[in-house]
Parts: sequence; C-alpha cells; structure tokens
Amino acid sequence: MLDTNVLLHDPEAIRKFEENTVNIPITVIEEIDRFKKNLDSNGRNARHVSRYLDSMRVAGDLRTGVPMENGGTLRVSFGMDFASKLPPELNANKADNMILAVCLALKDKEDKPVIFVTKDTNLRIKATVFGIDAQDYEGGKVSVDELYEGIAQAWASREEIDAFYKQGYVTIATEEPLLANQYVSLVNRADPQQTALGRHLSGGKVVALRVPKEIWGIHAKNREQRFALDALLDPEISLVTLIGRAGTGKTLLAIAAGLQKAVEERVYKRLLVSRPIFPMGRDLGFLPGDVQEKLRPWMQPIFDNVEFLFGGVENRDGIKKRGYEELMEMDMLSLEPLTFIRGRSIPFQYMIVDEAQNLTPHECKTIITRVGEGTKIVLTGDPYQIDNPYVDALSNGLSYCVERFKGRAISAHVTLTKGERSVLAELAAEIL
Repeated sequence: MLDTNVLLHDPEAIRKFEENTVNIPITVIEEIDRFKKNLDSNGRNARHVSRYLDSMRVAGDLRTGVPMENGGTLRVSFGMDFASKLPPELNANKADNMILAVCLALKDKEDKPVIFVTKDTNLRIKATVFGIDAQDYEGGKVSVDELYEGIAQAWASREEIDAFYKQGYVTIATEEPLLANQYVSLVNRADPQQTALGRHLSGGKVVALRVPKEIWGIHAKNREQRFALDALLDPEISLVTLIGRAGTGKTLLAIAAGLQKAVEERVYKRLLVSRPIFPMGRDLGFLPGDVQEKLRPWMQPIFDNVEFLFGGVENRDGIKKRGYEELMEMDMLSLEPLTFIRGRSIPFQYMIVDEAQNLTPHECKTIITRVGEGTKIVLTGDPYQIDNPYVDALSNGLSYCVERFKGRAISAHVTLTKGERSVLAELAAEIL
C-alpha cells in the first residue's frame, strides 16, 4: 500500500516493488489530482503518476489488478466500510485516516501480509497502533554516517614521498583500493610527521594538487579546502560535490573558483549561481518587484560571498575589482532560481547550486541533465540542515549524487569538517 507522499517523492515507486501487488488507495488518486496543476516538482511527479495510472487503466481492470512489466500487479483499493471502525479521535474524513481505513480493509480480507509504505512519520505511528506493518520508503536513501567522504589516508615510504615531491606523482599500493579522483593524504610509515597531499587518478597513481596560493583574495586554510580547490579549479572534473556544515567555506570556495575560471581565465562564458527557491516554484511570485528583486532575499547569502570576494581584491593598478552588478551587466555573472531550469541546456558555464541538500534526487537529476557541453557544475550543501519537508538527511539529492557519482572519472567529492568562518561560528556549530 503506497501513500501519496511516496509517489510525490518518487513517481517511479509503483514499479520498484518487483513481483508484489502494489495497492493505490482511491484517496491517494484524489490527492494526486490536487497536486497535478502545481508548477513545482510535486506537480510534475503527480502528472507522471496520473499518466501511468491512466495507461494501466487501459490495459485492464484496476479494481481487480493489472499486471505490470516488472512482474508485479497494480490495483486501486477501497476501504470505506472500515472508516466507521476508526476510533472517534480520528476524523474519518481526513485523507490520512481514509488511507488507514483502506489498509485495515486489506488486512481484513487478504491472506498475504499487508505493508503500508509512507514517508509520513505520524501516519506510520498510527498504522502501527492498528497492527499494520508500516515502513518508510527506502528508495534513493543513503546513510549519512556511511556517506563517501572523498578523502583517504595511505601509508607510504620516505622514498615514495620524496619521489612524489620531485616528479609530481607517485604510484603506491594501498590496502583498500582508491577511487578515481579520491583525495589522498600520504603518510610516511617511519615518520608520520612527513605527509603529502594528492589526488588519485587510477591504478594507484597519485598526482600532486594544483592549487594556487591565492585566488580572489582567499587561500585554502586547511587540508580539506585544498582538496576542494583542486577539484573546483580542474576543468577536467565536470561535477564537484561539496558537503560541510555551516562555516566550512564550501560556498565561498566554489564562488571564488568560479570567478577565477569564468572571469579571470575565461575558461567558461559565465558563472551561474543558483539556490533552490523553497517551496520550489511558488514563493517568488508573492515578493514585490521584478525577477531580480524577487530573487534578492533568496540569493542574499550568495551576494554576501561575492561582495566579500570583491571587497578584498585589487587589480594590478591598485583599483578595487568591479562589483558583481557590473559583471551581471556584462553577462559574466548570473544569479538564477532553479524553478525554470527544466527544458534548458546550459553549455560552457561554471554552474554552482548552493543548498543542494534541499533538492530531491529527481530534482538533482533534472538539474545535472541540463548541463551542456563544456559546463562544470558544483553542488554544495549540508545534509543536516534541510528545509524541504519531503526529504531528509538520508533521501536528499545531494547525498544521493555523492554516492552515485563516487569513483567516476569526471566527478569529485570532498567533505569539509573544519569551520573557518569564525571561532564563534565553529563553537556554535559544535555545541548548539
């Protein structure tokens, strides 16, 4: 039995239960109908589900069950007779409770186990009270504690480390195989104080980082930031994911690298920076002014980072670098919402998506598949700071992308753990 929120989270969920009978309560179809006109991802997913159900309706009788291509059966279920059996504390006209009644009806007449799948925590609690096996939808979930960090440590001899510094690379053997573009701290077995930092390419070959001492007035303050800058500045790496709590510098580093590659080196036509407008596709219209004025409250953290970078850098003539308004007028810097990205193609741009932890896996797929030839995309965020009620630390699009792309030759990931914003910000992140 599938709840509405499961289908809105993943419209393909219907076909992911193999040879089982998948039941859709009639109330869920009613709720899907209310979402179908929305312009956000929920609306798109609702329309996808409606089209699929309609195609199955043509193929057979949904009341008795229609065979699916994966070997399972799809059925639309009813249970109004059991609504009267709910306790008076539960409003029988509420959608959640009507779905609960369908579960009770199925449990009463089926000789097979009934499993209710919902992402609604409270509804799972209520279902369990009524003796129904209720479970969360696990599709697309990634354990945060086991999330790929993109960083490893490897033991090496003094000779190997000396060779690394001399020729810029070394080939080493490790106990655990290293992934492509995994960052490595080489540590001398005899003297752990002697270390070297590099990036693994393939077959044990570790190359030296290519990180300038300073870009746009800032420099890497720790090992992880050096790793991040190496990935951000390498045009051969098309996708970079950065995860870190507030104050670790992930957004500032990404913007600085983007300005360096797009404005200074002209490797890309422009720097495009975006953040999810949450709820995605709805709140902008309620703000006054044109698109840029509507965007300002959402994009203010980006403005703050850009202003910081412009404020501390002077050109060769000792004149402060132009502000972001001038770069926007020159079409070298663009700040856009993600609301209308579907259907676009974005070639030859340095694209940063901040707060990507608020995206669903499907939304991340939509964004990344918009990337055209010559474009580099950077996803930054903190899985523990999520505002989207439809995702969590386990099911958000950022964590999903980290795991799916790990070990790919065109992608790199770095987890930043050390806060550099201020002593107070670092302390607050730890104790509050």
